[in-house]
Amino acid sequence: MSPSRSAAAERIEKLREEIREHDYAYYVLNRPRISDEAYDRLLKELQTLEETHPELIAADSPTRRVGSDLTKTFPTVRHSEPMMSLSNTYSEEELLDFDRRVRELLEGERYAYVCELKFDGVAISLIYENGRLVRGVTRGDGEQGEDITNNLRTIRSIPLSFKPPGKEFDRIEVRGEALMFRDDFLKMNARRAEAGEALFANPRNSTAGTLKLQDPREVAARPLKFFAYYVRALGGKSRWKTHEEGLQELERLRFPVMAVHRVCQTVADVMRFCKEWEEKRDSLPFDIDGAVVKVNDLRQQQNLGATARAPRWAIAFKFKARQAVTAVRAISLQVGRTGVVSPVAELEPVFLAGSTISRVTLHNEDFINEKDVRAGDMVVIEKGGDVIPKIVSVVPDKRPANSKKYRFPSTCPVCRSPIEKAAGESAWRCENIGCDAQVKKRIEHYSSRHAMDIENLGEAVVAQLVDAGLIHDAGDLYFLKAEMLLELERMGKKSVENLLTAIERSKSQPLERLIYALGIRFVGEEGAKDLARDFKTLAALMQAGEDELVAVEGIGERTAHTIVHFFQNPGNRKVIKKLIDAGVNTKAASGHRPTVEAVFKGKTFVLTGTLPSLTRPEATRLIEDRGGRVSGSVSKKTDFVLAGEEAGSKLDKAKSLGVKIIDEATFLKMLGNR
Repeated sequence: MSPSRSAAAERIEKLREEIREHDYAYYVLNRPRISDEAYDRLLKELQTLEETHPELIAADSPTRRVGSDLTKTFPTVRHSEPMMSLSNTYSEEELLDFDRRVRELLEGERYAYVCELKFDGVAISLIYENGRLVRGVTRGDGEQGEDITNNLRTIRSIPLSFKPPGKEFDRIEVRGEALMFRDDFLKMNARRAEAGEALFANPRNSTAGTLKLQDPREVAARPLKFFAYYVRALGGKSRWKTHEEGLQELERLRFPVMAVHRVCQTVADVMRFCKEWEEKRDSLPFDIDGAVVKVNDLRQQQNLGATARAPRWAIAFKFKARQAVTAVRAISLQVGRTGVVSPVAELEPVFLAGSTISRVTLHNEDFINEKDVRAGDMVVIEKGGDVIPKIVSVVPDKRPANSKKYRFPSTCPVCRSPIEKAAGESAWRCENIGCDAQVKKRIEHYSSRHAMDIENLGEAVVAQLVDAGLIHDAGDLYFLKAEMLLELERMGKKSVENLLTAIERSKSQPLERLIYALGIRFVGEEGAKDLARDFKTLAALMQAGEDELVAVEGIGERTAHTIVHFFQNPGNRKVIKKLIDAGVNTKAASGHRPTVEAVFKGKTFVLTGTLPSLTRPEATRLIEDRGGRVSGSVSKKTDFVLAGEEAGSKLDKAKSLGVKIIDEATFLKMLGNR
């Protein structure tokens, strides 16, 4: 029996506060207090209560961080105070000159500086009213930026709300930097490589690209973080007098503030700070490209003013790019699980920016031709703002006399099948799905944690099984027998039992996991969830045409074409038949709760636009829990279109077909909540 409304309201508020405390401990302090499993239980309980009592959902609830509505355009918003760029300096002489100008303009007043790290991320502005986040905007051109509020809400280190400690906090602006940690970036790029997707060059590019994604769910799946470095009261007088006090206020409000900042009384102290962190920057988990030097006193900042493009009270000291020169031993080729043939420069090992570099990607044939990289060349490599080292240039006067221009081969380096390059693409591909390189990588992907999650089936075991001829594709895994495995080296009775148990357990994984595990090009985890939700069975997905696939939110024309092509391939259909014969689950769970009255049984809904209080997943669950179905496209079979603000073409089609259109208030009445 569900709790009463008053009891539910009390429990909901307690859960929200508890989850906020754990978010602060985990994402800001980096000191988690409970396990991930315990945290998930709290969040699940809150989601269930809010689904039962949707009228109690609040905009700043932890469950409201991730919406599902696509943002087709990002409105332009003018900053109330310009987000000016900083003047850059690259030498101690220029830093001394900056200090001289400050001293002369302040006419003998005592002053101090605050030195901070210069994040290599994306600057953003957050507006809070009565302690609630109401808007998040990019820096843009400094005068105006783009409203990306829905995407910024997904970053868990950004507070959705806080308790204002005074009237000056009724309306405030917080500025800071969105960024991605180095390890998180490398893991994300590895997943993109597995999915056959283009790699990001560096964390800053990936952060900028992520913040402009149309689907907040995709943003939430990427590991963005945030540091605040500026706060000001809007429409009132602040109680803090210095920049340092502003940082302390931000910490009290539980915003993440970088611990590395220092008040310096002299320009000599400033130089020591800059030199110290230029040497120590590799010890940080994220990229910095310099230090920011600011006059500490806010009144003095105001008196110093600004030029047309930059404040006179601040400057950025930029660090030198880290480079090294080494030799290209050879150019090799590697084949990914989607068949992409990628060239790699094998280097004479060289230490650079905290690690030894022995291999550098050459991306594709076009890159090699543009840089004219050849075996035997001396090359300049760089890790400036990039985590992934890159070749900047060739040193032509050190090129060997017998050097020959690199020619891309016409066959796969693994299976010797012809390779092809599609019109408009830069990558060469091996189309032979039986290619050993692809077979191993595809099976590794199939068994990976985010796919079918088959424990004890790592790279070494997959290679052993393939090399022994026991498996040729993922479908063969389900027909392995203990006596076959016991003949292999390092395969004892217990390890064989564990592996077979894990393979058997994987048969019951949900449909979205299976779709992702198949390794369809451009279909990531979120895309697989969307496809499973809309098509319900693998059979229905296999029969879908491109028009039906494009109607699924988050699936574009390129991905739709790839999906159709994948299922038309006889080799792929053969593998899928093995999976079906083995008893692998190919249907989505109904998700219906029999304790809820099936008021929507047999009814089909289409959702469009932004609802006042419900996210699209929340509305979908409310419909499906009551026996209804949610479709991605409007047709004559649609019973209701639930429309919110900025509803698009689906609303127009509903009107043309005479489909009943309802708003959120009507929907809630139909639920029996009001």
